Amino acid sequence: MKHEVIEKNSALLGVLIAVVISIGGLVEVVPLAASSEMTQPAPGVEPYTALQLEGRDIYVREGCYNCHSQMIRPLRGETERYGHYSLAGESVYDRPFQFGSKRTGPDLARVGGRYSDEWHRRHLLNPRDLVPESNMPGYPWLERRSVDASQTPKKLQVLRKLGVPYTDEQIAAAADEVQNRSEMDALVAYLQMLGTASQTWK
Repeated sequence: MKHEVIEKNSALLGVLIAVVISIGGLVEVVPLAASSEMTQPAPGVEPYTALQLEGRDIYVREGCYNCHSQMIRPLRGETERYGHYSLAGESVYDRPFQFGSKRTGPDLARVGGRYSDEWHRRHLLNPRDLVPESNMPGYPWLERRSVDASQTPKKLQVLRKLGVPYTDEQIAAAADEVQNRSEMDALVAYLQMLGTASQTWK
């Protein structure tokens, strides 16, 4: 009879559903938040350099994550194709992180060092020059646009407030590092470091 009372009272049912969902969410989230594997960088993982950080922001701005995930799942088919499965500690400095399973294009979690800088440039300018069947659009404007060096130190300062261990020296040198660099330079620098930092599986 008690369940009939709950089912007939929509407000009470709604409150109880919210309580159950909240408890379930806490049971899943709290242990992860307390785990050092989720909150500490994996061995070898360092904060992005100023140029890599600008490249990551361009990657997000251009919507690359809509077609390319950066999360290799621990499944044989994925690890054979892309490499070692992704570790949470590899992404502790990502805001926002680039997890997901959307793969119109290949997963990029381990793309760093697989191709030359020149390959990436040509691929970003016109993907079909290198991969004839590709449906990825070209990004030629990245060659013509320069990174806004005046904003880079501010980005590092904000990230330091969020817990990324940038030093005063790194923040002071950030503008010089990206001065007169194109957005293409920055994006290629970001792509070339993906999956190369952690030594956990090597």
